[in-house]
Amino acid sequence: MTLHRSRTEGPRRARVGSGSGARSCPGQASVELLAAVPFVLLAGALAWQMALAGWTVWMSAHAARTAARADAVGKAAGPAARSALPSTLRPDLEVDRLKAGGVRVRVSVPLLLDWRGPVRVSASSSLGRQSR
Repeated sequence: MTLHRSRTEGPRRARVGSGSGARSCPGQASVELLAAVPFVLLAGALAWQMALAGWTVWMSAHAARTAARADAVGKAAGPAARSALPSTLRPDLEVDRLKAGGVRVRVSVPLLLDWRGPVRVSASSSLGRQSR
């Protein structure tokens, strides 16, 4: 009786690193991990910065809606917007009333290393002014 190889089984290949010619490098994995750490930290810092930017946009939109509600009932929009923001975003807050009606709120995006960033985001909101 003869044994036949199936057609799907290909030729046997030699394992990489096997045999007498290959040397073992016990510290290579540690060096590769150490080299990858700065890239992992950089990716984490970039992800955190993007999260901060998104949070700032979200909070500026919330402050604009709050200011527009206050403006619609005849109250001051600035203090209303300021009360809707966390204390870290309040120092660079700018609130403008728009000619067409509504309110625009601008705040600086906090940076991971330097808290006050050069990038500013704005959001605007408008509601019909109620007559008294």
